[in-house]
Amino acid sequence: MATPRKRPRSYDPARTRAAVFAQLGHVRDAVRTLGPEQFALPTRLGDWTVRELVAHIGMALTAVHRAVDRPAPPKRDVQVVEWVFATSSNAAAIDDFTRRLAADHPDLGAHLADIEERLRALLAEHPGGRLLETNAGALPLDDYLVTRTVELVVHTDDLNAAVPGLGIPHDRQALAAATRLLADALAVKAPGGSTEVRVPPYAVVQCVEGPRHTRGTPPNVVETDPLTWIRLATGRLAWADAVTEAKVGASGERADLGGLLPLLS
Repeated sequence: MATPRKRPRSYDPARTRAAVFAQLGHVRDAVRTLGPEQFALPTRLGDWTVRELVAHIGMALTAVHRAVDRPAPPKRDVQVVEWVFATSSNAAAIDDFTRRLAADHPDLGAHLADIEERLRALLAEHPGGRLLETNAGALPLDDYLVTRTVELVVHTDDLNAAVPGLGIPHDRQALAAATRLLADALAVKAPGGSTEVRVPPYAVVQCVEGPRHTRGTPPNVVETDPLTWIRLATGRLAWADAVTEAKVGASGERADLGGLLPLLS
C-alpha cells in the first residue's frame, strides 16, 4: 500500500461534528417510523436485516466511546485516509457484535437517541486532539469522527436501498466528508497524476501512474456524482455496471478504475 500524500487533507472539526449529529438525526428520525415488517426486510449486506443494519449504525458511533475508554496511545502513527484500508480486518467480530446489539435493543430508535446523547456528552468532555487507538492506528478524535461520516453516509444509503420509500436525506457536510475521504483513498491506493477523478461538487483527485498533464483538459478523466462514487468505493456498485448505466463518465486509456475498486468493503 502506498503511503498517504505528504499534505493530507484537513477537515474542519466543528463541521465534522455537526455533520455526524445531523446525519445521525436523520437516521434516528427515520428508524422511529419503521415497523416490525420493515425491520425484518433484507439488506444488501449479506444476511443482515434492517434491524441488524440499524444496530450496526449505532455500533459505528459507540466505537468512539470504546476508543476513548482505552488508554491514549503515545503518538499519532497514521493519517485518517488509512482507515479506509483497515475496515475489513475484523469482519467476523463486527458481525457477531452487531447481531447481539440488535437482539439486546428492541427499541432501536430509543437506542440511537441514547447514543446521540452520550456522544454529545463525550465530545463536550474530550478535546479533538485526544489520541485514540483505532483499528487503523493512532488517530486524533476529530479525525476519527471523519470516518464516522463515512459509516453514516454509507449505511444511510444501505437503509434507503432496503426500505422502499424511506428516503433518508444525506447531510451535505457528511456527504462531502465521506466523498473526500474515499477519493483521497483512491489517490493513496493508485498514486500518480495521469488520471483526474472528479466528484463534483466535493472532490477532485489525481491518481494512476502515467504521464502527468500540466495544462488544459487531462487526457484521462473520470466523473461521477457523490453517491455513485461512494457506492463504487464501497462495493455497492460495480464499475462496469456504473459505466453501462451512464452513472459514471470515463474517458482516456487510463480511466478504467475497475481494477482499483472497491476501496472499502
